[in-house]
Amino acid sequence: MGSSQSMSEEVRELVSKTGFSSDQIEQLHRRFKQLSGNQLTIRKENFNNIPDLELNPIRSKIIRAFFDNRNLRKAPNGLADEINFEDFLTIMSYFRPIETNMDEEQLEHCRKEKLRFLFHMYDSDSDGRITLEEYRNVVEELLSGNPHIEKESARSIADGAMMEAASVCVGQMQPDQVYEGITFDDFLKIWQGIDIETKMHVRFLNMETIALCH
Repeated sequence: MGSSQSMSEEVRELVSKTGFSSDQIEQLHRRFKQLSGNQLTIRKENFNNIPDLELNPIRSKIIRAFFDNRNLRKAPNGLADEINFEDFLTIMSYFRPIETNMDEEQLEHCRKEKLRFLFHMYDSDSDGRITLEEYRNVVEELLSGNPHIEKESARSIADGAMMEAASVCVGQMQPDQVYEGITFDDFLKIWQGIDIETKMHVRFLNMETIALCH
């Protein structure tokens, strides 16, 4: 990250932007160099070296999320070909653990950002809505690693989960509205009361793996 003086200035700026401590940023920079092979950017194929992701049923969606311009806060749609260290930190900040000194406003903002990241994983076509098909695809992928669940059963589970979610949205609609899918505001209502804050985090001290949404 440059000379010691410029590095400290850069680290201070990254602390301000991401909320990570300087120690966490240095740890993640080592992880970034490990993933990139000491290059300045990371491409999708670099994630092939993460053991934890190898058997993850939504591996492709997790990797895609790192290059999603919405998550990188660069554009409302599209994917980046590669990401630099600051981009990497931006994505990792979605998984930053909750701090004990956060006030209610900060907690709500943190929760909303985590849910926005999760919403983007479901909303694969970037149209601002999660359709039954998009939701079903994710649920089926999640269930695909279970040898005891048949494909038809997985589809039924996905349909049932989506219909339950849709009922929350439909209950708030006007009589003349047509249900077109779950918006982000709907998504916030559906996840109300669910402890997303402690489920989306990163194990900073484990340099061999990145833990996402366990």
